[in-house]
Amino acid sequence: MKQEDIKNVIEAVMFAYAEPISLKELKIILNDVSLSDIEHTLNLLKEEYEINNRGIKIIKLEEKYQICTNDKYSSYIKKILQPTKKKTLSQATLETLTIIAYKQPITKVEIEDIRGVKCDKTIQTLLENNIIKEAGRLNKIGKPILYKTTDEFLKLLNIESIKELPKIN
Repeated sequence: MKQEDIKNVIEAVMFAYAEPISLKELKIILNDVSLSDIEHTLNLLKEEYEINNRGIKIIKLEEKYQICTNDKYSSYIKKILQPTKKKTLSQATLETLTIIAYKQPITKVEIEDIRGVKCDKTIQTLLENNIIKEAGRLNKIGKPILYKTTDEFLKLLNIESIKELPKIN
């Protein structure tokens, strides 16, 4: 397959999929193309968007990539989409989110031990807003649910990886 065809397939798939996609998932689609060629082509496409100051860009979230709107043109997008009013998170919810972000994966009991209060409502709020998700169960009595942050969390903070969070002293 020609380089231009690979680039066009990647672009079409990422546009249609609209969610972050991994190199391995792209490899399933482009089965005759190596992972390194897919990554190289993806980086060329990303660079092409940046150099030409396109209306879209490619961002990296952990080990996945996503097409999104170029920040420079967000005011135009807002005019057409008329975004709904974003609900702000309470102090308690932010505290819970911070604990999850730094200690993930973590159980509700561990969060409550750190905060010193129940956190059912704050965890439910974070789940409903897709900021955290269930990350399996701990292999001990009761099999408590483990929680971790989502790609939406990374997007909200405009970071590529959880490793970019500020260090705690």
